[in-house]
Amino acid sequence: MRRAIRDLSPYLWRHKQGVGLGLGSLVAKDIFSAAIPFVIGAGIDSLTRGYRFETLLWFAALLMGLSLLKGLFQYWMRVILISISRDVEYEIRNDIFASLVRLSSEFFGHSRTGDIMARATNDLNAVRMMLGPGLMYWMETIFTLIFSIAVMASVDWRLTVIALLPAPLTSFVVIYFGRRIHDRFEKIQAMFSDISSRLQENLSGVRVIRAYAQEAAEMRRFEELNQHYIRENLGLARLSSLFMPLLQALIALTFLIVLWAGGVQLLAHRITIGDFVMFNTYMGTLIWPMIALGCVVNLMQRGTASWKRIAELL
Repeated sequence: MRRAIRDLSPYLWRHKQGVGLGLGSLVAKDIFSAAIPFVIGAGIDSLTRGYRFETLLWFAALLMGLSLLKGLFQYWMRVILISISRDVEYEIRNDIFASLVRLSSEFFGHSRTGDIMARATNDLNAVRMMLGPGLMYWMETIFTLIFSIAVMASVDWRLTVIALLPAPLTSFVVIYFGRRIHDRFEKIQAMFSDISSRLQENLSGVRVIRAYAQEAAEMRRFEELNQHYIRENLGLARLSSLFMPLLQALIALTFLIVLWAGGVQLLAHRITIGDFVMFNTYMGTLIWPMIALGCVVNLMQRGTASWKRIAELL
């Protein structure tokens, strides 16, 4: 993945100003998102010390303001970064075409047209998804974890450490499944090229096929390729369907640990009820980054496998 990002960095550097604005919006959105649970906890503690309607209105207005700012920066984050990924896709497509028209006739003699088409369409879309949603969610996950953990640790570092106990196991699951998804998707993309090439060859040579009455044989061969492609995609679907529930089970385990350890701390009067609610709210905030981490790994591995195929054309 590092090599793919390094190879693609010149394309992103051309849009450095937009990338900077997009990442700035992303950081601002994560700051406001991390502030919301803290304000909720402070509001609950303030109300438990003595109920005042003016205090309730003030905290409600503050939460509405933070949510509005978070939504605003989240909108610009997505508009800017996704737009840049589309621009990079356009530039890579032009580079692929410019590279193809410069290649010798010998290259096209031993290269299949369907394979070239698959790399210029299907693979390019996977690279765009890696540079757009993949990179955006990756950075969002990192900053959300940093800001949330920093606030949690400032309130009670012991409970924070307990809440993060499943993190190493989560990392292992992500790395293990990420490698398997990468290998499987690379194989699937190669098979998609075989199907595209077979179709292109049959269409261009349809007169020869009909002249030698090879229609049934070609249909059987095409059916075999399609069935093999379906089996590999079902294998990838099974791998992904095992990955996400396992990741969600680890998230649920984290909630259970926080509920138990936080309840003990609350009963011992080492934390306030506002801190307890704040910790649980932060765990709810961290659910999306943990789930997004699985999607990000999937997108990154698919994009890396596809970029390797595109780089061969370039």
